[in-house]
Amino acid sequence: MDKNDAEFDAIIMFEQIRKVSEATYLKNPLDADNLIRWAGALMELAQFQNEDPKQFVQEAITKLEEALLIDPKKHAAMWCLGNAYTTLAFWTPEETEAKHIFDLAALLFQTAVDEQPDNETYQKSLVMTAKAPLLHAEIHRQGFGTQPLGGAGPSGPSRSKVVKSSELRYDVMGWVILAVGLVALVGYAKSSAPISAPR
Repeated sequence: MDKNDAEFDAIIMFEQIRKVSEATYLKNPLDADNLIRWAGALMELAQFQNEDPKQFVQEAITKLEEALLIDPKKHAAMWCLGNAYTTLAFWTPEETEAKHIFDLAALLFQTAVDEQPDNETYQKSLVMTAKAPLLHAEIHRQGFGTQPLGGAGPSGPSRSKVVKSSELRYDVMGWVILAVGLVALVGYAKSSAPISAPR
């Protein structure tokens, strides 16, 4: 299986999760776990978008905020929302605005840690978010973050810079989205598990 086949399979899988979550939402709009799954699928799908991946991330943020309105202590939703804001911040070229978004992410990660202090993933996310503004500044200083998120790029000598920019974007996004996807998949697996009768 080559990279394109794997990407196609991932798109199909996350699109299916998105559709199932949307249908579940119509039946039960107060299911916070479903909203988290839905947001996770949107975050995963964002990495495959050429036109406007930010739109998918912003929609995921909306779903996660809705989940927190239903269950304000839902640490998984806080953590996923922190990841979504981190992703959005990396795609924000203006440093002051990105810093504000990173601060929101850090606040959410801290709240998730407060809710579940022994969770190492939450702790590591909090530590990494503190370093994120420096990474953001370096990415944009190098010119990797100045390329449009979609659309046609330059050709010729600057083409390699666009390719490196794309690869760096996928590297940064990949780790963030992988974490969100794993949470969504675990939640989906738990909700889909058959319930056995007590013995």
